[in-house]
Amino acid sequence: MSDPAALVREQARATARWHWAEALPWIGFVAFYFVFESRLAMGNGILIMVLFTLSLDLVLGYAGIATLGHGLFFGLGAYAAGLIIVGGWGEPVSGLFLAAAVAAIAALITGVMLLHLHGNTLLMLTLAFLMLLYEVANKWTSLTGGDDGLRDVAAAPLLGLFEFDLRGHTRYWYALALLFALFLVSRAIAVSQFGLALKGIRENATRMRAMGVPVRRHLVVIYVIAGAMAGAAGAVSAHSTGFVGLEVLGIAMSANVMVMLVLGGWGRLYGAIVGATVYVVLHHFASSWNPFHWMFIVGAALILVVRFGKGGLLGLTDRLRERFARKERP
Repeated sequence: MSDPAALVREQARATARWHWAEALPWIGFVAFYFVFESRLAMGNGILIMVLFTLSLDLVLGYAGIATLGHGLFFGLGAYAAGLIIVGGWGEPVSGLFLAAAVAAIAALITGVMLLHLHGNTLLMLTLAFLMLLYEVANKWTSLTGGDDGLRDVAAAPLLGLFEFDLRGHTRYWYALALLFALFLVSRAIAVSQFGLALKGIRENATRMRAMGVPVRRHLVVIYVIAGAMAGAAGAVSAHSTGFVGLEVLGIAMSANVMVMLVLGGWGRLYGAIVGATVYVVLHHFASSWNPFHWMFIVGAALILVVRFGKGGLLGLTDRLRERFARKERP
């Protein structure tokens, strides 16, 4: 009989191997800069939302933590980065790390409080924390600006060399470099024994607990990592737009990132890239075509993907590839 531990190690090694197709999204992002230079603002928005969706994939897709309040960490990162600049420290990289640390601390506190819960209770409490923080930001106008938000969040030149120009050249490469670095971190987590343990917890937490896996500690750790990543995405958003408004803590932010993950496919990392990219592009052109009914188009696309593509757009691609492969067999 095969050794189960050896099978797990072999599975981890097989998953860790790079495939040539994994380079395609990154080639596409670099090409976007040169081909669609006039749309760098949209491209920057895509990169930020990909990072945000990637952080949710670690929590929901890999660990199976049901949450409707993941936007809390994005919003905290955005406000922290904005307040650091307003307070007189405009250097963006150090501000990014501080904002990610603030979001990570919030994730640690809420994770310790909530991650012994499951199902609808966990969903509702994560949403309650998000709504609570939204109201705090709304009422604490002396700090957050309330409805008016934080304005004139002007970051200093990146690394002291690159100005955040109006056309968006610097902010695009800034967001892309951060996304690539954190994607490598996410991929390393996904293919590690820790990542495999998270998948086991997602499938059957009771069995993993019986095997001696510290389930709650694993969940808190990945929750903190994902919270820091979401906070980093919020910080880049603040640096890129020069503004932080209440919408970064709105329920719509958490709902939208959930739609992006479902659209692309959860538990696969690249689903975050596909889902966020398709959603932002679809939203951009649909709202340009009809500013009042663009959600109908996005909703119809989501219904079609969920109905015919189990596992999102990547799942639909897998099914089509398998169908063509069966037809080609003699």
